[in-house]
Amino acid sequence: MTELEPGRCLLVGGSQSESAALAPLAPELLDGAALLAQLSAHNGQFDLVILGSAVVNPIAVVQKVHRQDSAAQVAVLTDQAVEVRRQASFAPGVPLELLVAGPAEPDLLERLQALRAAAVERRRHEAVLAAVMARSTAEPAAAPAALAQAGGLLSPASAWELLTLAIDAAGIGTFDWDLVTGTLSWDTRLIELFGYDVATFDRTIESFNARLHPDDVDRVGALLEHAIETTGDYSAEYRVVLPDGTQRWVAARGRALPDEAGTAVRLLGAAWDISVRREAQDRVAALVESMAIGFIAMDASWVMTHVNEEAERITMTPRTELLGRTLWEAFPATVGTEFETNYRRATSTGRPVVFEAFYPAPLNIWVEVRAVPTPDGLALYFLDISTRRRAQELAERATERERLLSRITEQLSTTLDADEAAERLTRLLVPAVADWCIVSLVHDEENSGDHRALRSVTSWHHDPERRAAVDSYAKARLGVLHDDSLVVRAMRTGQVHLLAEDATARAREMIQPGPVRDLLDGLAPNSIAVLPLPGRNGTVGMLTLCTGPDRATFTSEDLVAARHVAARAGVVLDSARLYRQQRQLAEGFQRSLLTPPPQPDHVQIVVRYVPAAEAAEVGGDWYDAFLQPSGATVLVIGDVVGHDVQAAAAMGQARTIVRALAARDSDGPVAVLSQVERVMQTLQSEILATAVVARLEQEDAERKAGWARLRWTNAGHPPPMVIFPDGQVEVLEQGRPDLLLGVRPDAPRRESQVSLPWHSVVFFYTDGLVESRHEDIDHGLARLRSTLGELAGGDLDDLCDEVLARMLPGNPGDDVALLAIQLHPQDRPRPVRAGPNRLPPDVAPD
Repeated sequence: MTELEPGRCLLVGGSQSESAALAPLAPELLDGAALLAQLSAHNGQFDLVILGSAVVNPIAVVQKVHRQDSAAQVAVLTDQAVEVRRQASFAPGVPLELLVAGPAEPDLLERLQALRAAAVERRRHEAVLAAVMARSTAEPAAAPAALAQAGGLLSPASAWELLTLAIDAAGIGTFDWDLVTGTLSWDTRLIELFGYDVATFDRTIESFNARLHPDDVDRVGALLEHAIETTGDYSAEYRVVLPDGTQRWVAARGRALPDEAGTAVRLLGAAWDISVRREAQDRVAALVESMAIGFIAMDASWVMTHVNEEAERITMTPRTELLGRTLWEAFPATVGTEFETNYRRATSTGRPVVFEAFYPAPLNIWVEVRAVPTPDGLALYFLDISTRRRAQELAERATERERLLSRITEQLSTTLDADEAAERLTRLLVPAVADWCIVSLVHDEENSGDHRALRSVTSWHHDPERRAAVDSYAKARLGVLHDDSLVVRAMRTGQVHLLAEDATARAREMIQPGPVRDLLDGLAPNSIAVLPLPGRNGTVGMLTLCTGPDRATFTSEDLVAARHVAARAGVVLDSARLYRQQRQLAEGFQRSLLTPPPQPDHVQIVVRYVPAAEAAEVGGDWYDAFLQPSGATVLVIGDVVGHDVQAAAAMGQARTIVRALAARDSDGPVAVLSQVERVMQTLQSEILATAVVARLEQEDAERKAGWARLRWTNAGHPPPMVIFPDGQVEVLEQGRPDLLLGVRPDAPRRESQVSLPWHSVVFFYTDGLVESRHEDIDHGLARLRSTLGELAGGDLDDLCDEVLARMLPGNPGDDVALLAIQLHPQDRPRPVRAGPNRLPPDVAPD
């Protein structure tokens, strides 16, 4: 068969099993891939189009079929029937009779045959109407041809003979209104359609109006008058109210016929019952109206043609103010925004577009929009998602607050310096919480609850150009605050105090007149919040947060976040304050045990002590230097096992024993340590310590030759190092070190000596300088030796400071003691840079 005749069926995208199951519809059943091309080529003359399960987007294809041939019935075969029906219910341009079924449903063939039969009846119904209109307008020759062409009958002759029968079968009634006499003639079918009989119908237009629904009388009358005035066509759909109160929907078509003068004298036409179709349409309209989704339909000119109740609620505009207006007129905020971009993309591509966007005042809502192209224009389905977006934003802000609190805890906990912690806090809060902020801390020695106990520590502004102004304001404001200022009130009550609006004007009244007021005016805060920083035993500081003119005031969520921030920051700052107090106490105790060294004429002695970063680690290291009556210099460096206040006390005992025994003339360092061991045993001391005891001595020949001799013994301590005048560095090792002090009183000890020319430097140190958790002692010793070689030849004080700077991390985990000596020539005065000499009264100068 090469030519498709009217009344054919078309299968698109059908599988082999579907083709076999639908074979009884053959030979009308075809497999067509180019659907639209076939529809166009055959002028849309298909009764039934079946979309097989292989069709990817069936609803879009249904819309195209319906647009090409609105009379064709359409069926969709799919395993996802529920989802496709849901999509169809929200898609415009889908026929109401759309059949969605599973390919394996047992009654599928019967349902498709019934659907096709309905399409055939519809075409014949339209053919009969065309024939009736042709006959009514005195064109009888055209009537049979129209009936034969559209109804598929055999010939015009037979069509004419069957016309009356077809009219009756189609349920069409005819009318003839004589406009000259006013007589309205109805056939029997029309009389019955309006609930009359021959006796009760008085053949007047009043009888027609009497049966019209009151809401339709004026509209239908206007359509009749227009047809009569223009001698044109008449078309209307209206409701008929029957005597028993039931209603019918009727469709009518007609034409006004003129006389020779062109004046309408007759109105001829036909009418038929469309209740079934209108009821279906009304059900769809009711469904659209009752949807919890806003719906707006627009034509190709963007004029709104339908608005449901939910759309009225969401847009806060009655539909009477929307219908007939363009979208751009009714909603000007859509112009030039993502709304317009997405709407035009949907119409240009023919594909639905889904997006979320914010519509500003007066609506101030977030909406989720689905823009669906239709044959007539565009349909919008939209939901008010403001609550969801607010919940989402709140969740995101809560997550961000938690991240901020975690960062604050992490970054502030890595420092025990309160000022540094405060500075880090300001960088974290700006601009995350405020545009600028100030942190003030309570003096360690004060906790009076008064703002006079505060000191301004740090400030920060998100604008680099305003940081200097904020810094000046922060430093000066505490001295000019009135007693009713936010800072004073927050300090006294321990509560948050807020200026939510007009903060600049209100805050300036809390400050004494002068430059500070001018600084505040320049910073122009929009809102100010002052929060106490709570410590364990009271407020440790104050946090001032400010927003600028371009930022909204603090919300309740902002203040909750700020309170959490203040609570965590207060604990960290309080810990830093307690650490500082404990460290100062421990360090003070430690330093009280470390006396200044003597300064012989030919020897410069420099000492350094660096406490550990942790206050609890202070205590074990010591140095000592003193002269014996003979003029020999004794040098001691030691480290008691342990790192706490008890270790400091033990260090004091060990240092005293060594000092007391070595302060008198003796045979040398080994003799000193041997005596120390015996005394510790006698005192039943449990002290364990490492130590190096050295004695710098000289005979006349050595003096004349420019030398001195250093004798030393090492009890388990890191070896001293010598920097010779030529820059070479030698480690004073004895092989394996002797046992620590306090291990075995009778342990053998060795003594070594080295000759030192003038300008030599001997460097003593404790293990905290060369050993840490990140570096073993061998690597540390090598690094120290290299550093001393690089610094050789410089000032002794500078050398010690530079060694500490290079060797120690920012927060050393152990305390460090240094003792360094430099031999100056004895044939000339002591160098000025070595400082004045300092000798005991019983020791003669060189």
